[in-house]
Amino acid sequence: MTEFNDLSSLPRYLASRRSGRPRDMIAPGPDAAQMRAIVATALRTPDHGKLNPWRVVHVASDQRDAFAARLTSAYRAEKPEAGRLEIEAMESFARQAPELLVVLYSPRESSKIPLWEQQLSAGAFVMNLLHAVHAHGFVGGWITGWPSYSDAVRDLFGSAPEQIAGFVFIGTAGQALEERPRPEMGAVLSAWVPDAG
Repeated sequence: MTEFNDLSSLPRYLASRRSGRPRDMIAPGPDAAQMRAIVATALRTPDHGKLNPWRVVHVASDQRDAFAARLTSAYRAEKPEAGRLEIEAMESFARQAPELLVVLYSPRESSKIPLWEQQLSAGAFVMNLLHAVHAHGFVGGWITGWPSYSDAVRDLFGSAPEQIAGFVFIGTAGQALEERPRPEMGAVLSAWVPDAG
């Protein structure tokens, strides 16, 4: 049986890293000091031009009902035909896991650094948040979906041209983590062969 997020060494951790399902996360989550340490670790993300084209908004546990109300309102405004199950899914999304960080991609459009590099940095920042979450003994899950692409939801946390890079849910695994399919090495790793000419 695989031990996920094995913290006995860095190579073992990286080889066993596994996100958790936010709906399966239970308390405890990180306290305020641990949360600051988690974000401080993510600040070490590669960032060409020192632009920090990302930022984080913590949605505290006592703010989840307000977030759920605004999320479902935005969903209904965009999808007035939405049924009960869709609305319940949005409410569940907002309330799952003990802690929630909303990561915003905040591009610096006046910079000479291409936006593509800034997007890559934002993705790396989220990945480093997950590593830091796991290093502190918790489990994290990076979720996107409809809320990440809604301007109305984005406006709850920021403004254009920002975009939601994802919702990072954090807590303790309430169920055993399970492996997911991974690509075959041959489908990912190849050797470059220069042209003869």
